Amino acid sequence: MGITELLCHYNTQLIHTCSYFGVFVLMALESMVAPVPSELVMPFAGFLIFTGHFDPWWVLAASSLGSLVGSLFSYGMGVLGEPVVLRYGRYLLLNPHHLGWTKGFFNRHGGKTIFIARFIPVVRHLISIPAGLARMPMVPFFLYTLVGATMWNMFLTYLGVRLKENWRLIQQYTHLLDYLVAACLAMGLVYLVWKVKAARALDGKL
Repeated sequence: MGITELLCHYNTQLIHTCSYFGVFVLMALESMVAPVPSELVMPFAGFLIFTGHFDPWWVLAASSLGSLVGSLFSYGMGVLGEPVVLRYGRYLLLNPHHLGWTKGFFNRHGGKTIFIARFIPVVRHLISIPAGLARMPMVPFFLYTLVGATMWNMFLTYLGVRLKENWRLIQQYTHLLDYLVAACLAMGLVYLVWKVKAARALDGKL
């Protein structure tokens, strides 16, 4: 079993073990500044839907509610002010540069970015903070977040269902993906170590 198949197997087992509550928690973290990509959560929930272990409606409810709760938490951090965000966000590996770019994106395009950002990597983790800083009205923030997050989560879930449906065909090419996955894992590990060291250095200065 190659790296790609191994990761798919253990990710699926993890999601299965954590059940719907695990989907809720992981998607809440994904909608905060925590580095939990939805691409490593929802497709495997789709795997479990295909195999009959998960109900699609419960997956929809758990993922949408998790995305909403995480986004509201980040919105609340924004309301408390940028110094609070920067001070405590570093414990979740917040990247100030990415936050600054996301703030500019929000300021240029307004509240609709809450919907659009759900489909953009990195930005979707951070977009709720600028909304809180700008005191965006809660009702449109709630609706944009719920609709955008639900559409994105269901797209990834459907993708997972289709991948699992065609898994025998995909297995013929996973050995080629192993090289890419190994490179991404190595780069991710280097980045994580760098971010942890940077956060500790900043903490020592405060």
